[in-house]
Amino acid sequence: MFVILHGLEGTVRSKYAQGLMHLARARGWGVTMLIFRTCDGLIPSVPRLYHSGETTDLDHVVRRLATERPGRPIVIAGVSLGGNVLLKWLGERGSAVPAEIRRAAAISAPFDLGAGSRFLERGFSRFYVRHFIRMLKQKALAMLERHPTLRVDRVRLDAARTFWEFDDAFTGPVHGFAGADDYYTRSSSIHFIPNIKVPTLLYSAVNDPFLPPVVLERVRVVARSNEALTIEFTPEGGHVGWVAGPPWAPTYQMEGRVMNWLEKHP
Repeated sequence: MFVILHGLEGTVRSKYAQGLMHLARARGWGVTMLIFRTCDGLIPSVPRLYHSGETTDLDHVVRRLATERPGRPIVIAGVSLGGNVLLKWLGERGSAVPAEIRRAAAISAPFDLGAGSRFLERGFSRFYVRHFIRMLKQKALAMLERHPTLRVDRVRLDAARTFWEFDDAFTGPVHGFAGADDYYTRSSSIHFIPNIKVPTLLYSAVNDPFLPPVVLERVRVVARSNEALTIEFTPEGGHVGWVAGPPWAPTYQMEGRVMNWLEKHP
């Protein structure tokens, strides 16, 4: 069984998800994708959204799959935000991860949410930020309409223009963090990867516009003492990119590399 975790505001229609699912089906694998809360277009009945440190939904899905199909191998790939969630969950559980989990891959994981948030406020990346903030604020306002007792400063929420401002006004208070800095510190996967026991591929590009290269160097240092981790940080590839060939006939390299890694499970 192959489980996919998508990135920020991703869906089953995301290009990388389609590519991974296509290659999985070609191998005869069963595939499931965890759609994070609200990414199905619905506002949940409980006052909680998804975020980079939310691992309880993943834990529930994996344990249910393992219970329903005991002994059947499970491999997992997390993309961007989903990569951070996956690594945090693997580190939190350590040796307590179900035995069915054989391999994992984290693609373009942010690793350090605070550093990534600051880096995204530089250059062209700011346009990505504005796009995502508009979408997130719409969901936040819809959540407040459904759950009016939530203690959120609507003035600060409306004024948010960066990830830090949004997370400080909404993500933090709604999910039990003191603010954005507390959320980033407690949710960044770089703090959890030393405890990962499942063979895991960390696949990122040094020129990822969502993360400063110095963070990847820190990850290298942290990962040296953990034999479960395999690092592949390519010079090029961008954020969930790795597209080669001419525009009229592109090839997507990430999907093939990740699937080749995952299919090597014992």
